[in-house]
Amino acid sequence: GTEMQVRFDKSVEVSELRKTIEEQGVQDPNVQAFGSDREYLIRLDTPQAATEKEANGLITATVEKIKGALKTKFGMTDAGVLRVDTVGPQIGSELKKNGLLAAFYSFLVILIYVGIRFDYKYAPGAVICLIHDSIVTVGVFSLLGREFNVQIMAAVLTLIGYSLNDTIVTFDRIRETTPHYRGKSSTWIINKAINDMLGRTILTASTTMLAVLGLFFFGGGVISEIAFTLIIGIVVGTYSSIYVAAPLVLIMEKFAQNKAKAA
Repeated sequence: GTEMQVRFDKSVEVSELRKTIEEQGVQDPNVQAFGSDREYLIRLDTPQAATEKEANGLITATVEKIKGALKTKFGMTDAGVLRVDTVGPQIGSELKKNGLLAAFYSFLVILIYVGIRFDYKYAPGAVICLIHDSIVTVGVFSLLGREFNVQIMAAVLTLIGYSLNDTIVTFDRIRETTPHYRGKSSTWIINKAINDMLGRTILTASTTMLAVLGLFFFGGGVISEIAFTLIIGIVVGTYSSIYVAAPLVLIMEKFAQNKAKAA
C-alpha cells in the first residue's frame, strides 16, 4: 500500500479529510492524526492492476489527485507533504520473508548458544519463550487493528533480545543455585532461584518501562508505534522468563531424569 504523511497550517477534522480523499475515487482510506495536532497519516490500499507497473502508475496518479484536492480545500503547500512511501505486493512479501528468516536464524543461533553455554536442557525453554513473546506481541497488534510494518518488525526483533537477556539471567540463577542445594528437588531449586532474582527482575522491567513510556507519550509517529511494541514486549518478556522459560527447564530436567532411570 501507500502511506502519505501530510501537515497543514491549521488543524482539520479527520472525517473531513477522509471525505475529501474518498471524493478522489479512493475506497476506504485510513486517515488518522499523526505526531502533532496538524499532521495526518493517510494509508491507501494498492489498486488492482494486471501488472506491478500499471499499479505503480495508478498509485502515482491517485497520490497527485489527493495532493491537488488537499491544496485546493485545505490550502496545503508542497512542503506540507512530508513523505510518500509505497510498498508493492512483491516488496511487501519480500520484507515479510526476510523478517521471518531473520527471526528463524536468531532462534537457531540462540538454541545453539544456550545449549553450549548452559546445558541442552535449557535451550528449548529459551527458544520457546522467545517464540511465545513474538506471537503474543504480534497477536496484540492484530487484535487492536494496528498496522504491522517493517519498523514494528524491527521492534519485535529488539524485544526478542530484551526477553532473551531476562531469560538468560533466570537460567544463570538456576545454574548457580543448583550446586548449593544438591539434596533438594528441581522444583524447589527453580522456585528458590526465581524468588532470589524477583526483585532484580521487577526493578529492571520498571526502569526500562519508564523510559519506553516516555517515548510512547512524547515520541510521536513511528517512535510511538515502536515504543508501544516494546511496552507489550517488556510485560510479556518479564513474565515469560519466569512462567514459561523456568517451567520448561523443569520439564526438561524431569525428562532427562526419567530417561536416565530407564537406561
